Amino acid sequence: MYKPVVILVNPQMCENVGMAARAMMNCGVSEMRLVAPRENHLSEKAIAASSGAEKILLDAKVFSSTREAVADLNIVYASTARKRNMIKEVLSAHGAAAEIKSFEPQGLKSGILFGPERTGLHNDDVALADKIIEIPLNPEHCSLNLSQAVLLVCYEWYKTQILAPDAQMVTNGAVFVEKEKLYRFFDFLEDKLSGCKAFQDDEKHPKMMINLKNIFLRGALTEPELNSLYGVINYLSSHH
Repeated sequence: MYKPVVILVNPQMCENVGMAARAMMNCGVSEMRLVAPRENHLSEKAIAASSGAEKILLDAKVFSSTREAVADLNIVYASTARKRNMIKEVLSAHGAAAEIKSFEPQGLKSGILFGPERTGLHNDDVALADKIIEIPLNPEHCSLNLSQAVLLVCYEWYKTQILAPDAQMVTNGAVFVEKEKLYRFFDFLEDKLSGCKAFQDDEKHPKMMINLKNIFLRGALTEPELNSLYGVINYLSSHH
């Protein structure tokens, strides 16, 4: 697996470097490179901010220039929200992630540049990149913390590596009710409601029973839930 390299250019605060390492580890990205950081990325503040991702900080390589930091890479992306007077392809984080994924069979090594917190990437750094990654945000407030930007971009790549369902039902081991048990419950419910005046009306009875069945058929009931319904109905009928 060819993971993208995260390159932080002139990061100012060591805490942000630590939080960026945390974001990287959240997304399975492990290689960090630093270009002339202002503060020590191995300080206590940085380690604490990494929240368990200190290995990324310990393994991080420091370079004196962006050119040196990207020298061994095949393709470089610049993550920036500022408009540039350059002719470069601009991709969303999602589009860049898909492209990086497509490079894996070829063994191409990619890197993503992130600029300093206050100014973002300088034009000279962007000029070294092949393409630009732009994260579309609220135009009235599109400023991101460094670690937030790293998390957004890395997460899009991470999604290409996993098969996470868009939705799933978590039952915590509970077994879904078989239809026959549900049908027996309907018989039980109808019997308990036999004394209800509406149920004694030949016209209303079928419609009410259909409505009640639909209520329970819309949801995937588990056996504990069905047993709870039996208990509630028995209690109500005995205290009527």
